[in-house]
Amino acid sequence: MSRTSARSAPQALTAAPIFAALGDETRLRLVMRLAADGPGSIARLSAHFTVSRQAIPKHLEVLAAAGFVRGHRQGRKHVWKLRPTRVADARACLDHIARQWHDALDRLRRLVEDLADASAGCSARAATSGYLPRYKSGNCSRR
Repeated sequence: MSRTSARSAPQALTAAPIFAALGDETRLRLVMRLAADGPGSIARLSAHFTVSRQAIPKHLEVLAAAGFVRGHRQGRKHVWKLRPTRVADARACLDHIARQWHDALDRLRRLVEDLADASAGCSARAATSGYLPRYKSGNCSRR
C-alpha cells in the first residue's frame, strides 16, 4: 500500500457514508433544497418532488444517519435542518481528492516534458551522427 493510500484509508472510512447518502438523486436534491431555502417541514420539502410524501422522511433519515440533517419537532410538524459541518466535511474530502489529481497530473506533465526534452536532444544528435533516436533510460541508443 502506498503512503498516500495508507493516509487516506481512514478518510475513506469517514467519507463513505457522506457520499453513500448523497448518491441518491432525491437525497442530493433534499440537501440542495435545505441549503437554498433553510429549514423545512416534510410538507414543504416534499412539494417539489415526484416521490411520495411518505418517502421523504425515509430519505431524510438516511441523511440524518450520515450527519447531513437534523430533525426536531415544532408543534405538530417535524422540521429538518441542514448541518453545515457535514457539508464542509464532504467539501474537504473532495478538495483532498482534487489536490491528489492535480499533483498526479503535474507529475505526468513533468514526465512528458522531460521525455520530450530528452527526445529532442536525441534527435539533434541523431541528425549529425546517423543514429536513429530512441529514448531508453535517459540515453539515446542505436536501434
